Amino acid sequence: MNEKLQNAFCVQINKELYSAYLYLAMQSYFKDMNLDGFANWMSVQVQEELAHAMGMYNYVFERGGKVELMSIEKPAGDFSSPLDVFEKVLEHEKYVTSLINDLTETAEEVKDRAAISLLQWYIKEQVEEEANVSNVLGNLKLAQNDPRALLLLDRELAARTFVAPVIG
Repeated sequence: MNEKLQNAFCVQINKELYSAYLYLAMQSYFKDMNLDGFANWMSVQVQEELAHAMGMYNYVFERGGKVELMSIEKPAGDFSSPLDVFEKVLEHEKYVTSLINDLTETAEEVKDRAAISLLQWYIKEQVEEEANVSNVLGNLKLAQNDPRALLLLDRELAARTFVAPVIG
């Protein structure tokens, strides 16, 4: 595996692990508020981000590369409302999308067709991630701090389950 691309994958693995850590902080916020459905939604996000990181981790090794693990940044844990949390989630997912695009550009630069093929899955996944977050965010905006609407949304989010992705 090209060294520049390998290093870029290592950075992305770190960012995916940070994403899991960030969503774990958000899950804690919702648990503290007794919004178990929202906490469940974040729990699924944690599992997805860990799966994304491990998909890249395993890919680097499959290609004969080496993974260098780095420190994971401490996530912010101060949120003012469920709406604030999901606004931050959408902002973060857009950031992750930009990182995946940058990683894809590196794969294109070194002409690594296998990496480009793998990263197409991640690009598609990011479209889905942003759409899912936008949907919840739209519902929160409609609720306009109505506790009954918030509780209904909480029940809906409790139904979300983790399905291990087939990456690639």
